[in-house]
Amino acid sequence: MSQQINGNDLIALGYPQNELLGIALKANKKRTGYNREAMLQHYAAVLENAENYLDHKIFGKLATAIVAGVGTKEEEAKIPLKEQAAEYSIYGAENIEEGALKQMNIAMHLPVTVAGALMPDAHQGYGLPIGGVLATKNAIIPYGVGVDIGCRMALSVYDIPYTHFEGNQELYKNILFAETQFGAGNGFAGRYKAEHAVLDNKLFDGNNFIARLKDKAWTQLGSSGGGNHFVEFGYLDFENDDALLGIKKGRYLALLTHSGSRGLGATIAGHYTNLAKELCKLPYEAKNLAYLDLDSEAGNEYWLAMNLAGDYASACHEVIHNKLAKALGAQVLAKIENHHNFAWKEIWNGEEVIVHRKGATPAGKDVMGIIPGSMTAPGFLVRGKGATNAINSASHGAGRQMSRTQAIKSISKATMKNALEEAGVVLLGAGRDEAPMAYKDIHTVMAAQTDLVDVVAQFSPKMVRMADDGSRED
Repeated sequence: MSQQINGNDLIALGYPQNELLGIALKANKKRTGYNREAMLQHYAAVLENAENYLDHKIFGKLATAIVAGVGTKEEEAKIPLKEQAAEYSIYGAENIEEGALKQMNIAMHLPVTVAGALMPDAHQGYGLPIGGVLATKNAIIPYGVGVDIGCRMALSVYDIPYTHFEGNQELYKNILFAETQFGAGNGFAGRYKAEHAVLDNKLFDGNNFIARLKDKAWTQLGSSGGGNHFVEFGYLDFENDDALLGIKKGRYLALLTHSGSRGLGATIAGHYTNLAKELCKLPYEAKNLAYLDLDSEAGNEYWLAMNLAGDYASACHEVIHNKLAKALGAQVLAKIENHHNFAWKEIWNGEEVIVHRKGATPAGKDVMGIIPGSMTAPGFLVRGKGATNAINSASHGAGRQMSRTQAIKSISKATMKNALEEAGVVLLGAGRDEAPMAYKDIHTVMAAQTDLVDVVAQFSPKMVRMADDGSRED
C-alpha cells in the first residue's frame, strides 16, 4: 500500500482543490502494490491522459471522473479547438509511440496553429510532445517550449591530441570532478561562484518575479543539474576537411555538454504555464497547450523571461567550457552550440510565426547542430538543409524508448556495466534510468532525417559525467 501521499502532494501535481481531489485521494487508500514514487507517477499520468486509465483497477474511477469533467466549472468559457487539424510531417513514424502522436494531433487543432512537424526521436511529454515542432500565429505556449527553457548542446574541439586523453584519464576525471557540478538544486558557493554578464540583464532588476530568482541563478551558473544532462570528453572524427569550420580531416579530442537553464528556467516555466492556463481556457485534452498572446502583457513578459533563460543556459555552457579549457591548457579550434526547448520568430510562407521546438534542433540551411546518441552511442555534428516540411528542424537526440521507471526495472547494473565496458566509456555518476538501452537507436533516428541534415563529423563519448540522482531536477 502506498504511504504518505496527501492532498498537498496531489495539488502540487496539478489536481484542483475540489471534489476531484477527494476522488483522487480515495485511490491511495486501496491496496495498490505501488510504492509512493510509482503512485505519484500514475497520478500525474492520469491527470495528463485520463483516457488511458478508464479501465484501470486502481485509477479507473478517478480517470472516469476527470473525463466526465467532475470538479470543473462548466460555465467557464472555453476556447474551442479547430474541427479540422492542420496537416503535419512525421519523420520516423514507425518508431514513434502513440502517446506522442496523440499529443501532436491535439496541438494541430489549436486555433493559433499554422504548421507542425514531428521529429524521429519524438516521445510523449507534457502538452507538446518532446520532438514536436509547432508554428503558431502571434502566440506562445509555455509548455510548447518546455520546462527546461533553452536546454542546449555545446561542443568544443581541442588542439590537444586525442592520445593525450588515452594516457591521462585520471587527469581528465579529476578535472571533471573539480570543475563541474551536478544534481538537483546544486550549484557553486562562495569563491567558486562564476561571474557572467547575463546576471546584469535588466529583468533581474525590473521584474519582481525574476528578481527573486537572481541569487539562485548566480549560485547555479555553470552547473548542469540532473536528468539527462552531461559533460563528456570524447573523440570527434571528421572524414573530410570542413572549410566552414576551418577543421582538417582527422580525429580530435572534444568536449560535449548538454544542460539548460536550471532552476531559473524551471521556475519561469511553471509560473507562466499556470498563468496561461488561467487566461487561456482550452478543452480538457488541450489544457497543457494553453497559450499567451504575444501582444498581451503576460505574453510579452514570458517572451522576455524565456529569452533570459535561454541566454542563461548559454552562459552556463560558456562557463563550463571556459573552465575546462583553462584547466587543460587547451586551445579551442572550433565551438558549436545549438539549443532546443525554445521559441523563435521566423518567416513561414511569407508571414511571421512563432516556431516552438520542444526537443528539436534548429536545422535551417547551413545551420550547425549537435545530435547526441547516448552515453555509449555516437553523436553527430550536423549541418541543416533547411527542409520546409520539417519547419527547418531536426531531432535533438536519440529519444527515449523507455520511461525512467521502466529502465530501472528492466535494466540490470551488470547489463549497463557491460555496455559501458564494450564501448570503452568511463561513467562518472548516472543511474540505470539513463542507461544506453533506455534510448532509441541513434543510427535509426539519423537514417530517418537524411532529408533534414548532413553529417559533418561523428562524436564518440569516452568519459561521461552525469548527476548521481538520476531523474531529479529543479
